[in-house]
Amino acid sequence: MTLIVVLSVLAVLVLGGGTAALVVRGRQSAALPKPAARPELARPSVVEQPAEPEAQPTTETPESSASRLTRLKQRLAGSNALGRGLLALISRDQLDDATWESIEDLLIGSDLGVKASTELVEKVRTRLRVEGGDARTILKDELVTLLDPAADRRLQVTGEGGKPGIVLVVGVNGAGKTTTVGKLARILVAEDRKVVLGAADTFRAAAADQLETWGSRVGVEVVRGAEGADPSSVAFDAAKEGVDHGLDTVVIDTAGRLQNKQGLMDELGKVKRVTEKQAPVTETLLVLDATTGQNGLVQARVFNEAVDITGVVLTKLDGSAKGGIVVQVQQELGVPVKLVGLGEGPDDLAPFSPEAFVDALLG
Repeated sequence: MTLIVVLSVLAVLVLGGGTAALVVRGRQSAALPKPAARPELARPSVVEQPAEPEAQPTTETPESSASRLTRLKQRLAGSNALGRGLLALISRDQLDDATWESIEDLLIGSDLGVKASTELVEKVRTRLRVEGGDARTILKDELVTLLDPAADRRLQVTGEGGKPGIVLVVGVNGAGKTTTVGKLARILVAEDRKVVLGAADTFRAAAADQLETWGSRVGVEVVRGAEGADPSSVAFDAAKEGVDHGLDTVVIDTAGRLQNKQGLMDELGKVKRVTEKQAPVTETLLVLDATTGQNGLVQARVFNEAVDITGVVLTKLDGSAKGGIVVQVQQELGVPVKLVGLGEGPDDLAPFSPEAFVDALLG
């Protein structure tokens, strides 16, 4: 017993605690007196600093459409290989048969297509013989005619009866589809439209993240679902958001898997049907990479069979692209090119103008 008491006293001295029960092998020792309290050291007073206000996110002001068109026209004029080649040939003092054949070969090689290239050269040669005048001016005129300047290229981005316009954006992965949705949102915001984006490409989590980044830069909300969710449900929710809040436009990024034609038709058809339970789809834009040439035309045919394409967006229409694809896409699908992109900048997307495009090509 004496040994137990001694151990208890030592424990209290070492720990410096107050009155406490110490358990040793299940037996409880007597309570020990609490040692005298130690004097507290004086603590320095702490002056609380006022909390700094949280930084408010800043939104960007997108470039106007008119400014975009001027800038992209200047860029295209200095970079497109088709334009440089045509200028070099059409500006020769002597336009003999060999020169005309070279012009035709250049047009075919630029993805204009054999039929369109042959007809274009024949029309220019005939007009020169009958009317005379400047070959470059006549070539410009005929190129503009090929691009169908009378086609309606206005984007149908607003609905009727107080409902928003629903814009479906389709295309294979890698064509720049999600980026185009983000850039289109900037164009609409620059026009003072109220916009919401739908991240219905649920098979790529990065696509929804990318859209949220685009939206945050211009203050546009993004509706998204879980990875692998039904794309049509996300599209429906985005359309509902637009209807409930009286917005102008809902832009929906769809999945770009081109695994087989039937699967694509079923998936996109369902997205459109479900979305239209909220509001009619006013525009279906097909995004094509202008550098893919004939492969892009194959994609265009498949998508046009899956959904009713109302317009084409050609991305990457820079020096590496073959400018003739603009003409062939329109002739192949029977729908106009409505938007073109020439670079990676956030405002490098502009409304397509046949006159401005040809003028930029030929100077």
